[in-house]
Amino acid sequence: MWINPEEVLLAGALWVSERANPFFILQRRRGHGRGGGLSGLLVGTLDVVLDSSARVAPYRILLQTADSQIYWNIACGSSRKEITDHWEWLESNLLQTISIFDNDEDVTTFVKGKISGIIAEENRPKQGEDQEEDCGKFREAELKMRRLFGMPDEEKLVNYYSCSYWKGRVPRQGWLYLSVNHLCFYSFLLGKEVTLVVQWTEVTQLEKNATLVFPESVRVSTRHTEHFFSMFLNINDTFKLMEQLANIAMRQLLDNEAFAADRSLPKPGKTLKNVSALKRDFDARAKNERYRTMFRLTQDERLDGHTDCTLWTPFAKMHVVGQLFISNNYICFNSREEDLCQLIIPLREVSIVEKADSSSVLPCPVSISTKNKMNFLFANLKDRDFLVQRISDFLQRTPDSSWGDTSPLSPIGHSTSSSASSAGSESIHRGRQYHLGLPTASQCLLQLYHRNTPEDLGPKAMKEKMKEEAWNIHFSEFGRGVCMYRTSRTRELILNGIPERLRGELWLLFSGAQNEMATHPGYYGDLVEQAMGMCSLATEEIERDLHRSMPEHRAFQNETGIAALRRVLTSYAHRNPGIGYCQAMNIVTSVLLLYCPEEEAFWLLVALCERMLPDYYNTRVVGALVDQGVFEDLTRAFLPLLYEHMQELGVISTISLSWFLTLFLSVMPFDSAVLLVDCFFYEGIKVIFQVALAVLHDNMDALLSCSDEGEAMTILGRYLDNVVNKQTVAQPIPHLHALLTSGDDPPLEIDIFDLIKSSYEKFGTLRSDVIEQMRFKQRLKVIQSLEDTAKRSVVRAMMTESAFSIEELEELYCLFKSKHMTSCYWGSTSSAAERHDPSLPYLEQYRIDPVQFTQLFTVLAPWVCGGHTKTLSARLFRLLDQNQDGLVNFKEFITGLSGMYHGDMTEKLKLLYKLHLPPALCPEEAESALEATHFFTQDVPRGDEEKDGGGDSEEKKEEKVKDYRYYLRMWAKEKEPKTETIKDLPRMNQEQFIDLCKTLYNMFSEEPLEQQLYHSIATVASLLLRIGEVGKKFNNGSKRSDSAAAQAQPPDPQREESDESQVCQALADAQLEPAAPQTSEEETKDNTSVSSYSVVSSGSLQCEDIADDTVLIGGGEQRRGSVLDVDWSITFEQVLASLLTEPPLVDYFERKRDIQIKMATCKAQRAVERQTSSTSDHELPQHSI
Repeated sequence: MWINPEEVLLAGALWVSERANPFFILQRRRGHGRGGGLSGLLVGTLDVVLDSSARVAPYRILLQTADSQIYWNIACGSSRKEITDHWEWLESNLLQTISIFDNDEDVTTFVKGKISGIIAEENRPKQGEDQEEDCGKFREAELKMRRLFGMPDEEKLVNYYSCSYWKGRVPRQGWLYLSVNHLCFYSFLLGKEVTLVVQWTEVTQLEKNATLVFPESVRVSTRHTEHFFSMFLNINDTFKLMEQLANIAMRQLLDNEAFAADRSLPKPGKTLKNVSALKRDFDARAKNERYRTMFRLTQDERLDGHTDCTLWTPFAKMHVVGQLFISNNYICFNSREEDLCQLIIPLREVSIVEKADSSSVLPCPVSISTKNKMNFLFANLKDRDFLVQRISDFLQRTPDSSWGDTSPLSPIGHSTSSSASSAGSESIHRGRQYHLGLPTASQCLLQLYHRNTPEDLGPKAMKEKMKEEAWNIHFSEFGRGVCMYRTSRTRELILNGIPERLRGELWLLFSGAQNEMATHPGYYGDLVEQAMGMCSLATEEIERDLHRSMPEHRAFQNETGIAALRRVLTSYAHRNPGIGYCQAMNIVTSVLLLYCPEEEAFWLLVALCERMLPDYYNTRVVGALVDQGVFEDLTRAFLPLLYEHMQELGVISTISLSWFLTLFLSVMPFDSAVLLVDCFFYEGIKVIFQVALAVLHDNMDALLSCSDEGEAMTILGRYLDNVVNKQTVAQPIPHLHALLTSGDDPPLEIDIFDLIKSSYEKFGTLRSDVIEQMRFKQRLKVIQSLEDTAKRSVVRAMMTESAFSIEELEELYCLFKSKHMTSCYWGSTSSAAERHDPSLPYLEQYRIDPVQFTQLFTVLAPWVCGGHTKTLSARLFRLLDQNQDGLVNFKEFITGLSGMYHGDMTEKLKLLYKLHLPPALCPEEAESALEATHFFTQDVPRGDEEKDGGGDSEEKKEEKVKDYRYYLRMWAKEKEPKTETIKDLPRMNQEQFIDLCKTLYNMFSEEPLEQQLYHSIATVASLLLRIGEVGKKFNNGSKRSDSAAAQAQPPDPQREESDESQVCQALADAQLEPAAPQTSEEETKDNTSVSSYSVVSSGSLQCEDIADDTVLIGGGEQRRGSVLDVDWSITFEQVLASLLTEPPLVDYFERKRDIQIKMATCKAQRAVERQTSSTSDHELPQHSI
């Protein structure tokens, strides 16, 4: 590429001149290309270790003048073709012009100006593109990555780092390139080259550790090997980026949304040196994720910035040091000291933002007032004016009542709901009117249930009233609603139990669901109207589980509770079809409805499924499996002795899944478990881990003495059954499991408050960020384990339908899936969602389009036909694509491949025969054959047609009396599997036969017995031509004899000769037989056999000539001087019988072929396709992934 002219003092140092003229020199860097000796090895090593090649390409062009010792570097190139193009442009456009200059300074000035002008012209169209944000050094590194590893332009480099890769016990210093989809490493030391490419989707473990052998290293594990990288300049930054990229890859395996992830993230104000825009986007994404998790905000919230400040806390009469966060809809504050103070102020609640008077005690203060008369005073702000301006800008964009059309809360995968598409009051009124008629619209089920019960004045009721009073005092001091100060005092009140009257309100507040509900008025009502009455798999499962949801509670023993539960679950399934409905959602939702009205319960369910328990309730409960793995790691860390014993019994994985999925609601008495839900909505998942560890700790002695899994589960089950809440004011709800397992001597009761207190005392050191780190580690294991399970299921299913071995099917599945993933992230004609449907069986989930199918067919198919391979691949794709959606799944792919490898001779020939008939032929190929095919299908004597026509009226009369039994018989007949026989295959016309001959000829080009096969196919072709001629005469003769109106015509020898010569001419073009003029039938018989043998024996047949020169009839232009014979045809039986007469052809099709060789070749190739470019002198050897 052209570069701004730079001075070069020593033109010969580390460079070799290859071309020169009076003004320009083309040079190649030592160590690149052939030769170079020891100096070349040293230069190549220095380029890699010191990263000089990231700034200096292997080729360059210098400007020189006779009187000056200074050279000017004006162009560089990564390949010989690129630099040669620049050299030729200089010679043809500038050399003649500058040769007439008298002054060398004028030459230098002119060339420098010309080059600068070219650069400015090239950069003009790119000024608005993101790649211009990247500095020149980073762009050079990205180009180098693509050149070294053969990556296409769609693969974006995120960042690159200098490090050492441990190959054996020897560290190889080089450069680690982290792209969106791959981890790549390259090193070149003293002639030893190391190239490594790992797909992120293949990573099973990623961890940072420090050992004596690998000091402070990063270990990247795949299914088959481990890679160690060390000696990073900043290992923490590198590892965080690796985690992000691996996490995105796991999301891609889990669903299709990750392929369409929004990359329009906020950019920092200043351009960071040597950092790509994509890297900054990933950093912003990580900050957004931490921000949303910290304050329980929605997924569309984007952090604009944060700054240090102090907040005046009126309840403590002091300034609290912390950080202020600004996003598009919220102002948030978090104290530096944990749990001291947290604040969330929605911009929709803000009424006034103003700068207060600054003083030495209160420098740079900002006052924020809300609509509910609360005032917040922030001080010690570094850039107060800019901050106030940003808040004012966001306030101007904030509507009085946010509406659904700006939110991603419309039903996922559906068209936008009516609440999102119209902002009129009519829609809101319609939704509210629907709810006003329902008792659960404004009241929770407990209020309806306790509505007529007399007031309890006992000690438990007084305790409940004291709790309510404590919360009222808290509200008066700390505020009530979204803008409440959240402090350690808030946590103390929650641990003591939330009063039943306030439980729904506080759940909604601490989960963040209140913000979503406030910004989407009417959304739930409209969603109910859309969802009710619709039938799907989710609604069927919901109906089945409705009466299993807390059947012991009276609120769900009547239609009011059941109907409310149905509406909430059905509405959420309609909103998020990706999750739909999962077992355990009914239990959690029924508890939400006890304490919240319907709409609030719906938004709490949204917060649970989409933020607080991510991926818990999808089809594979991935989130629960991940947290199960985290729990095992925590047990190993806190209770190592118990962990080892329980691993032997296999108990942890059995018991913990139901604990996490239902938040202990299904294993504890309801009044006790609901207190854990209180803590969960405030603390998050960490409280569930704490309580689970406390349960194991309390039962440690009994569990250590267990000898089998059943005994351990019985101990834990009875313990949880007897966890009681002695402060509850409601009537005790019987726990079914406790009643069934209590026995004659039940164990002692455990107070739930003591259990929660114990969990905080013993395991309260758990931190949310540590849990997230452990979740990432487990997510890699779980998703890759699920992928392995899917692979085993596919292999087991295909074992009965193909003759491939287990190992071969596993390898083929990996190749097929890899091709699918590559097409997803490097673009294709169809979206990722169209090619991957997780709801389908494993065999049909992954699908590839014709481009990827051709790539796999070319490498794996046993029938290699040279230039005809792509055509054959396209025909096989159309044959396998039975639903004609332009995609082929793994089952269809293996079906076609198995027929070519393991079918008998008849099966192979039948497949080859079908590839030359519709629907395998594309419309253009089949167009000219349609008339002939149509003709053969209507080969019925006219007399029979008249008879059939006369019977039509009788059939019509019978149709009137057909009853349901007739249609049942027809339906059963259609459902019966139809076994295709060779007689069911349609006839092949002349054009299709010639194309078949061409395919067969191309298949033999690389065979050892090439000449014998050519002779055999020529003989068979001649025989089939004669068979077709005889059949044509027979059919024509039958038609003439059966037609009463037809006149007897003598045979036309000229027409026969024309047809025969036309076919022979086509075969002559295909070099199957010479184009010799025929005079009679006898002469034709002799000539075809003799000429075919003479031509083959002479060794003049070349497959390449056929592939390049053969022109198919009907492909747009017909052969000169001939007309297609539409009466000529042959059957598959005739083709099979003719081929059986030639032993070389029989041996060829009966030979067993080994696909292992083909798969080894495919694995040896790059997993990434090289760009089409000319080869430079410095080519890298291919390495397997």
